[in-house]
Amino acid sequence: MAQKQLKKIPKHMLVVGMFIEEFCGSWMEHPFWRGRFLLENEADRKRVLESSITELWIDASRGADISEAQAQACPPVAAPDVAALAQAPTKKVELRVSMAQELVRARKICDRSQEAVAQMFSEARMGNAVNAEQCRAMVEEISSSVSRNPGALISLARLKSADEYTYLHSVAVCALMIALARELGLSEAQVQQAGLAGLLHDMGKAQIPAAVLNKPGRLTDEEFAVVKAHPQKGYDMLLEAGSASAEVMDACLHHHEKVDGSGYPKGLKGDEITLLTKMTAICDVYDAITSNRPYKHGWDPAESVRKMAEWSGHFDERVFQAFVKSIGIYPTGSLVRLKSNRLAVVVEQAERSLLKPKVKVFYSMANKARIPPQLVDLAAPNCTEAIDGRESPERWQFKDLDELWQPA
Repeated sequence: MAQKQLKKIPKHMLVVGMFIEEFCGSWMEHPFWRGRFLLENEADRKRVLESSITELWIDASRGADISEAQAQACPPVAAPDVAALAQAPTKKVELRVSMAQELVRARKICDRSQEAVAQMFSEARMGNAVNAEQCRAMVEEISSSVSRNPGALISLARLKSADEYTYLHSVAVCALMIALARELGLSEAQVQQAGLAGLLHDMGKAQIPAAVLNKPGRLTDEEFAVVKAHPQKGYDMLLEAGSASAEVMDACLHHHEKVDGSGYPKGLKGDEITLLTKMTAICDVYDAITSNRPYKHGWDPAESVRKMAEWSGHFDERVFQAFVKSIGIYPTGSLVRLKSNRLAVVVEQAERSLLKPKVKVFYSMANKARIPPQLVDLAAPNCTEAIDGRESPERWQFKDLDELWQPA
């Protein structure tokens, strides 16, 4: 293999045919889901020029080089050991912030990640290999958001339209997996692998016809058989690329297995299913049933947790208990009834009590009327209010529940 010839250049020197080794700056600043590839067309060059990236590294051993005159204009810079950087531990200590603070950043991450996953799926449909290592920066960005406030990005990613489902579902499951991995006490390297498994678990759907994936009505037996092929297709894609770990590929292949052996594609049961795969199965189902789909409206988060707990034989009990702790018994966005006979929507989880989140009270059941929204911290020392139970949004038909839990 040829020795790398890395050169740092300003973006205006970039030309088609150069091999981009690394962008200088955050993953959020450049317009591609990957940060290392051969620049093959003018359209992609323009996307770099229009981004906020100012400099980048090219590898002249794998693509076009800059001219001698351009080289003299670029001061020599010591090239980074990119391989070493990729292997170095990336754990950062993220300070916990409020839901309101993190929502601002989480919205940008959601938008950018959705666009990136859409690019991944588009390339996969064209037969291009999906390099798992190229997704590392995206997973790290999502992981940092979850560290600052787990509920922000997870809750935002749930609010997707039916058209956005395929791409934002991957982002949501990635965030849920990271939160669950930390709740289980996994190492930071394992946390990143969990996030990667969540991001890539449904890549096989890129090979499923859109007409079948987005069908608004019930699937025929033949159509369901086509959909059930997506785990194997995703596994084959990752195997071909050769960049994903065995654990991530296993999660892709077996995330529809159930602990009682009634799942697919192989009917695995109990300890035949790996921990990462058990985690992916739970996170995948939770986001699926709480999201709007072409054929149904998403369920309330708290109601979804209750229903999942009743599905005997579906999930590993220990892992599911950890999952509930990671998102809350009453996840953000849940409609709850208070002891005071008022209704509220859950705004944010409490760090020390699953039963005492922050809520926004907005309706009097006694007066059958809306009241001025009031934020109440049920975990506050002098708070006498408490949750009496969950309520069904379908019964009440409030049109603004999702707006209520988000800060103005």
